[in-house]
Amino acid sequence: MRPVTESEIRTSFVNCTKGEAKRMAVPRDLAGKPWDDLDFFGWQDPASPERAYLVTPHGDGLIGIALRRAAQTGGHIRRTMCSLCLTTHGGVALMTARKAGKSGQNGNSAGAYMCSDLACSLYLRGKKDAGPGARLHESLTLDMQVERTVANLAAFVAKVRA
Repeated sequence: MRPVTESEIRTSFVNCTKGEAKRMAVPRDLAGKPWDDLDFFGWQDPASPERAYLVTPHGDGLIGIALRRAAQTGGHIRRTMCSLCLTTHGGVALMTARKAGKSGQNGNSAGAYMCSDLACSLYLRGKKDAGPGARLHESLTLDMQVERTVANLAAFVAKVRA
């Protein structure tokens, strides 16, 4: 993914108002992000752990999605598989996004299990470790795994935009 600016990030969101996009907490260290290793850019709101955001390349531009993380229930951490990168670890949560447009205004949403830190790209490339057994050995090349992850994300984005 190419490096993006705060302004590009704020204007990319399709499922929140301009005011919400203006108020969201965008990471300050954008220049220090490992852009060459990212297929999409995702982060959690440091002041509100139930809020997360992701921005993904789309055509010549970007699409941003505001997410809500489901509350953890129970006292133990359960290993779950991320539906984007297929990493299995305790840091996976149900993320829901209000749908774009009239459908979202009517309360409709789309959801998927995702890595809570939205670091799927780094897990795929072995730049971040999710623990033993998190990444199963696959016969697919890294490029094929990246392609699958990007396709899974595109399918989720399409649900949000539908």
